[in-house]
Amino acid sequence: MSEGFPDAEYAARVARAQGALEKIGAGALFLTTEADIRYFTGFLTRFWESPSRPWYLVVPLSGKPIAVIPSIGEALMASTWIDDIRTWSAPRPEDDGVSLLIDTLQEIGGPVAVPMGYETHVRMPLADFERVRAGADIMPDQGVMAGLRAIKSPAEIARIGQTCALAGRAFDRMGEIARPGVALSDVFRGFQRLLLEEGADWVPYLAGGMGPLGYRDVISPAPDTPLQTGDVIMLDTGAIRAGYFCDFDRNFAIERSDKRVTDAHHKLIEATAAGFEAARPGAAARDLWRVMSDIVGHGDGAGRMGHGLGMQLTEGLSLTPDDETPLEAGMVITLEPYIATADGQLMVHEENIAITDDGATALTRFSAPEIQILS
Repeated sequence: MSEGFPDAEYAARVARAQGALEKIGAGALFLTTEADIRYFTGFLTRFWESPSRPWYLVVPLSGKPIAVIPSIGEALMASTWIDDIRTWSAPRPEDDGVSLLIDTLQEIGGPVAVPMGYETHVRMPLADFERVRAGADIMPDQGVMAGLRAIKSPAEIARIGQTCALAGRAFDRMGEIARPGVALSDVFRGFQRLLLEEGADWVPYLAGGMGPLGYRDVISPAPDTPLQTGDVIMLDTGAIRAGYFCDFDRNFAIERSDKRVTDAHHKLIEATAAGFEAARPGAAARDLWRVMSDIVGHGDGAGRMGHGLGMQLTEGLSLTPDDETPLEAGMVITLEPYIATADGQLMVHEENIAITDDGATALTRFSAPEIQILS
């Protein structure tokens, strides 16, 4: 499950970061989270599931990044392009790498920029971070890290496209696992199996819903309720291949479709197409929200209808009426309109696209207007 990018890909990311650090007057960038560390190193492991060990990366104003990590990760980090790897035997709660980290930061010099804005967190004990603050000159990174990750390289976009393709193949096989009488929980399990068979490394996210005219929410765990003729079923997957997510859904009708469902699906596809046409450099995130909202009939109080996508399931901008973030070539986003059907139920549709110099390109195979019938 290696990302497999050449060293030049990571070197280019570091060079961009160093140019941005120089502009804000920082001497280094200090990172603690999985995606941020992997962005500069290619260090891909499921070991982040354990909360008992912190991991650190320092990107200096010049030269290659320095990894300050538990010794259990040394061999894997050494297989990346990183060669300055400083380790300690962890976990060691009384000094879990903090002294080694402070020494490294003081050696490099500051100020040390730390991501502190929207969607960021510091993945280390608060008491340990306070020790770091006392031993180093800490400043906000002023959005440097978020800005870097918002613009994907061609290699990243291709990787996301590969993940979308495997999930598309799994959706093509829905007839193997969904039919009347099958519990929705079993459909969820079966779909995860299909994703793995089609090439996913793992499936961190799978949500969905079911009901005769749609569903009431899109985040609940799957119940053991069996599918019935006339039900709508939606699955929304965030599968990963080689470190990059897809995030899109598909709606299906079991054996037949109510006209209200058919009409709602048509509107969702129409809204998605409008969002796609509006997606071009210079447009604001809220512009895409507006064109989709006008079709599905929501007011300004409605929620977001898309977001950034990449090494994390959601990252960066949101398609809301208030997000003025300008689209730029290299961004990867989702288009996710939703529509009310009846009696508090709704339907959602989602596709993944990349912004190009003169518009957008589809990373998912866009759904047809007609809802697919499973029989």
